[in-house]
Amino acid sequence: MNAPPSALFGALFAVVQERRLFNDSKTFADAVPRRPPAAIMADWAALPLVDDAVIRTFVAANFDLPDDMAPPPADARPLAEHIAALWPQLTRETPVTPPFASALPLPHRYVVPGGRFRELYYWDSYFTMLGLARSGRQDLVEDMIANFGSLIDRYGHIPNGTRSYYLSRSHPPFFYLMAALSQDRSPVARRQRLDWMRAEHAFWMDGADDLVPLGEHRRVVRLADGALLNRYWDDTDGPRDESWVEDAALAALTPGRSAAELWRDLRAAAESGWDFSSRWLADGGALGTIRTTRIVPVDLNALLQGLERAISVEAGDLGLAALAADFGQRAAARAAAIGTHLWNPQARHYADYDLDVGRATDHVTAAMLFPLFVGLANPHRAADTIAALDALIAPWGVRTTTLATGQQWDAPNGWAPLHWIAVAALRRYGRSDLADDIADRWLALVARHYRETGQLLEKYEVETGAAGGGGEYAVETGFGWTNGVALEMLATGSRTAEPTTVGALPC
Repeated sequence: MNAPPSALFGALFAVVQERRLFNDSKTFADAVPRRPPAAIMADWAALPLVDDAVIRTFVAANFDLPDDMAPPPADARPLAEHIAALWPQLTRETPVTPPFASALPLPHRYVVPGGRFRELYYWDSYFTMLGLARSGRQDLVEDMIANFGSLIDRYGHIPNGTRSYYLSRSHPPFFYLMAALSQDRSPVARRQRLDWMRAEHAFWMDGADDLVPLGEHRRVVRLADGALLNRYWDDTDGPRDESWVEDAALAALTPGRSAAELWRDLRAAAESGWDFSSRWLADGGALGTIRTTRIVPVDLNALLQGLERAISVEAGDLGLAALAADFGQRAAARAAAIGTHLWNPQARHYADYDLDVGRATDHVTAAMLFPLFVGLANPHRAADTIAALDALIAPWGVRTTTLATGQQWDAPNGWAPLHWIAVAALRRYGRSDLADDIADRWLALVARHYRETGQLLEKYEVETGAAGGGGEYAVETGFGWTNGVALEMLATGSRTAEPTTVGALPC
């Protein structure tokens, strides 16, 4: 029942996608079949050679196609009031889903990002939940924590999103931070959340116990000195259902490379949330050189260290001394490994580790702030990393990387979640001055677009203050994590309660 559409509908799915019958590959991946797949495929096999018109008629007769969410109407209310009014528009409830649909059921209400993103997404939701809490919607925060727990119970992990085609991968592991937002402090609820955190940790660490130095298995790697770290991965190596056309076309344009290897690296980048970025590209620019599975990401490992520490602390509070000690040791070992391998001693900032080169990369990216965000950096390294951040600061916020490649997770784009990571990291290490400056720049940009269009965007261009660009789809409105981060920044102290700056801010 949880097979993705590409498996259920095989040749039909491939033909529909490769003939580009829809502008967005995700459209057919999200379609709901009106009959069992076996019956649909039997009729498909009986058709003679067909043209696009016949295929369109066949699809229309056998599938209900999804609609993107309409952009929110223009609104003159203050920004915070507008966002609070958006939550009901973005809230969904799907305790059951149609047979053979790609959508996964969820027992409680949840908030979607908006636009083509019609389902619950993993790391997006943490930033959305920050805003829900600020809007007084703790009920939705608790519902979403329970939904993510239900996914762990059913699938052993939290998928990228609640579609069958996302089940082969996860997303940056923010669940422990979501769990910390719960106001249910009963022992039963705390023990349940602890069990969920442990299950998620087991998913990321699958195969670790059997690894020898230089060994690799799924999401875990052991380096030559025995250090145990993690990478992004996907358990499938075919084209992504939701980006089938793009993946098939890229493989055709990359003839000297295994298509399966290419597709797994594309999928692993989707697990990272940074799909796509020069972080993963061998030549820093061409998507066909993507090599995500050869990179040990600093943000992923910082989050997993935070998870291990959270399990240790919660286990200790609940009287589980042996478990607390075990995860305390794991957290300490990972912190040491990050300090050794995910630090660039020449450039003096945290960085990803290249498995093939055997050292930290020279890339300056917003991911370098994650060790500060989770609090594992010592003061000297924190100060050095903050100094390196200067290369990313633009008139309207923080660039994702220093390279302009046309990929959406590169310059000149800036993203709401990375702005909040930066602000929280800086405040944690005593740099509220810089944190407030970044928050002011970002909020001024969000507010400017809101005044001009009545909408909040998925991503922004922080060099000129335009809407964000690049990637596989048009910039989306809605938008869950921008809403959440804007409210959190407004509540926690930018220098203006509601930014009014319209012109470019000075660097």
